[in-house]
Amino acid sequence: MADPAAKQRIYEQFARISKALAAPARLELLDLLSQGERAVDGLARATALSVANASQHLQILAAARLVESRREGQRILYRLADPSVEVLLHAVRTTAEARLAELDAVARAYLVGRDEFEPISRTELRRRLQAGTVTLIDVRPADEYQHGHLAGAVSVPLEEVASWAASAPRRRTVVAYCRGPYCVYALQAVAALRKRGISAVRAEDGVSEWRAAGLPIEAG
Repeated sequence: MADPAAKQRIYEQFARISKALAAPARLELLDLLSQGERAVDGLARATALSVANASQHLQILAAARLVESRREGQRILYRLADPSVEVLLHAVRTTAEARLAELDAVARAYLVGRDEFEPISRTELRRRLQAGTVTLIDVRPADEYQHGHLAGAVSVPLEEVASWAASAPRRRTVVAYCRGPYCVYALQAVAALRKRGISAVRAEDGVSEWRAAGLPIEAG
């Protein structure tokens, strides 16, 4: 006869993963790490956590083998432990979108202008990139662009969008993207560009979604 206690221990291992995910801050940290390797202090700033609090959350994620770290001088750098972690993060988001009606209302309150600035579809963006009829800009911080970006994208961090607009191409639509569908940077960039008379739209996808679809990512 199979030992029920042994079977229970299998589910205990599964539960280690779900317990590690059971905090909004840790999910946000994983989302940021899907953009590329980052130091603890950078993660703390991006999530408005103290360095100590961010480190504690990262240690919990590391204990569940969801993230790994390495030392570079005095800094500790974290990264996702495996591509399956990114797949897991997407699965959590997809299930929440399908099952939690409250999510849309919460997202609308945060993503100001989302309904006004409809995103360009992935298929249409690919078609127009191939045709050379759009200028694709990555409005994330420059270090995230360096870790990986959509093929053909130009780095224009959000704080530089206004100055970049002075030399932006006027004959092509500008497409801005950031960290995915729940990131406000692309919305803010499109608003700033349109205010200056530039035809601009946002892409709902970010690097993580593009990579999950098997589309080309460049680094450097």
